[in-house]
Amino acid sequence: MTYQVLLGKTAKNDLQHLEAVWQRRVAKQLLTLTTDPRPSGVTKLRGVENEWRIRVGAYRIIYEIDDEKRTVTVLRLRHRREVYR
Repeated sequence: MTYQVLLGKTAKNDLQHLEAVWQRRVAKQLLTLTTDPRPSGVTKLRGVENEWRIRVGAYRIIYEIDDEKRTVTVLRLRHRREVYR
């Protein structure tokens, strides 16, 4: 079963500000989330109910999973030193 990946407003803005090489790497990772939103290497964030983190080099993708609607909503996409601020 596949999931639909949605980009929130902040995530869209974050993606546009990445260099092209990082945009491609992030896009590739987002495609893998359509088939498995909880791949190996993903971490559930503490202190929030339904947020997950996956690493793409020095960047972090923060997202929510809705199993009922079969959607993955990307909330933030930033460099590791900025993403948790």
